Amino acid sequence: MPPVTISSPQTTAPAGSPLPGPADSVEAIRLQLRSWPEVEEYLRGCKGVIVPLGSTEQHGPTGAIGTDALTAEAVALEVGRRTGVLVTPAQAFGMAEHHLGFAGTISLQPSTLLAVIHDVVLSLARHGFERIFVINGHGGNIATTRAAFAEAYATAASRGLAAAPGLRCQLANWFMAGPVMREARERYGNREGHHATPSEIALTMHLEPSLVAKQRPLPEPAPAGPIHGPEDFRRRHPDGRMGSDPYLASADDGKRFLELAAEALSHDLETFLSE
Repeated sequence: MPPVTISSPQTTAPAGSPLPGPADSVEAIRLQLRSWPEVEEYLRGCKGVIVPLGSTEQHGPTGAIGTDALTAEAVALEVGRRTGVLVTPAQAFGMAEHHLGFAGTISLQPSTLLAVIHDVVLSLARHGFERIFVINGHGGNIATTRAAFAEAYATAASRGLAAAPGLRCQLANWFMAGPVMREARERYGNREGHHATPSEIALTMHLEPSLVAKQRPLPEPAPAGPIHGPEDFRRRHPDGRMGSDPYLASADDGKRFLELAAEALSHDLETFLSE
């Protein structure tokens, strides 16, 4: 994904702030572009790290299958750029079992996702990271990720990791940030729906202009309802949407949602690192 930038104040972090301060570029905060000595040096000043978590699943007949991973990574990178906190590579596969009735969906079982998040946290904690801030783009990941945090705390303690006493994890769902939800309600009302929403589709259109051409008017969506597995989901929601009208989305909307999410989560991250 190409670098995403949004205009924001490029000032150093205030005295006493737990944040390293705004980075000059997105590349500067991507963990995969750092060497290990650089990470060791970073840890002398900051124990926080951002982990983008998404999913690879259907998003209706006009939405990208990678929506949840694309959006989580974009928000994470912008939060990292604004704060100077390192961002790991995105975990693009999540718990999407109920979407397996639609071609292209790739899901981890809850136990598999739990093990992945557990191992990611333990790997980071071993090196001295104590504040793991997971920016999530998929509602189906929430319960499993929180369970993984609990298990990781216990494992870190049992292994006697030096970071164990101070190890804390926080889940930040960008699409549930207060300003994002208010903006979505104001723009789309009830047409926001619950899956393949115009807000998330808008963000992907901002990130990947090729997705604009996929959008078209769609029939009335099936309303949101209970989910009892992939076959039941496909029967209740034949085109994959849950009460949403993604045709309302625009790339300009997406730019606004990215800014709102990054601002809200940057504040949450600073609070988290201050605790």
